[in-house]
Amino acid sequence: MPDPIEVRKIPIESVTDASGLARLIDGGVLEADRVLAVVGKTEGNGGVNDYTRLLADRAFREVLVARGTRTAEEVARVPLVWSGGTDGVLSPHATVFATADPASVPSSDEPRLSVGVAMSEVIAPEDIGRPAMVATVAAGVRAAMRTAGIDDPADVHYVQTKTPLLTLDTINDARARGRDVVTEDTLASMDISNSTTALGIAVALGEVEPPAAEQIHRDLSLYSSVASCSSGVELDRAQIVVVGNVRGIGGRYRAGHGVMRDAIDADGVWDAIRSTGLPLPDRPRAADLGDRLVNVFVKCEADPGGRVRGRRNIMLDDSDVHWHRQIKACVGGVVASVTGDPAVFVSVAAVHQGPSGGGTVAAIADLGDPGDPGRLG
Repeated sequence: MPDPIEVRKIPIESVTDASGLARLIDGGVLEADRVLAVVGKTEGNGGVNDYTRLLADRAFREVLVARGTRTAEEVARVPLVWSGGTDGVLSPHATVFATADPASVPSSDEPRLSVGVAMSEVIAPEDIGRPAMVATVAAGVRAAMRTAGIDDPADVHYVQTKTPLLTLDTINDARARGRDVVTEDTLASMDISNSTTALGIAVALGEVEPPAAEQIHRDLSLYSSVASCSSGVELDRAQIVVVGNVRGIGGRYRAGHGVMRDAIDADGVWDAIRSTGLPLPDRPRAADLGDRLVNVFVKCEADPGGRVRGRRNIMLDDSDVHWHRQIKACVGGVVASVTGDPAVFVSVAAVHQGPSGGGTVAAIADLGDPGDPGRLG
């Protein structure tokens, strides 16, 4: 049986601020050596050259090394998944997942939060956007499920990944070895890396059959209902965080999930929160959540038809502000209106992650005593 999980949300007050993590460790809320993964939003442009992700990565790893016994090389293998871009009201923050001593947490036979992490094999630049990457990610997801003690894919509620995208250097590397790449547009490769990864997750969980090459990033009927995929320049393999529920593990937390059918589907967010087991009225408000909601994790995508509920928008035609930033700000506002907290994880480029024009939603709730003074989220 894996160890139970402690999970906390902390603010990021500047690009290199990891003081929230340090406070959790110094206050005895969690141990540095037990940190399994971090999933966070940074304040950069969310593009290929968003180096706020690298700055946050370094700051958080420095805290884990300084306050724990793991070496820098060991800490380097901890998945820190950073999604750049806090457009609109979105606020920079991080969600920290750590194991806890079983003797220190409430026992329960009910499903409670479990987390498994894995690093895939190296993903070559020529494999991005192709079936080989799907297979590599699927193998990594299965490994993370085993670590989490999850046998049934139905118990998986959230899979967060970070995968490589294409840069000029990696494109030239492929060319030098006589290989071609799926695209030479580095920004487009971000979306393609995400969508290919999502299909790898869907294959691992039995949601879809292994796709043909021509279906990747094209057949929008194929999707995972729990995938949340980001990509960046800071790695050459898939970082994988599988979040689900396991009976008998104990602890305070439970995960749930749902989907947003379109960019303004607040009910989809409420469905995900409700699926954690939090008792809510038929027509809930943010005030009904109290301090029981740890965080929600949402993917979003501009509808390829250019309409939301029949009304035309110009996100995909706008040459001044890329649609990535517009849809992220839009969905961030919708989600924050549900949670009452702008520090929510909203990430763009959601092809194969939820229904087309919508996206996946995962939620983590604290089902224990809401009066815990140590919880920051």
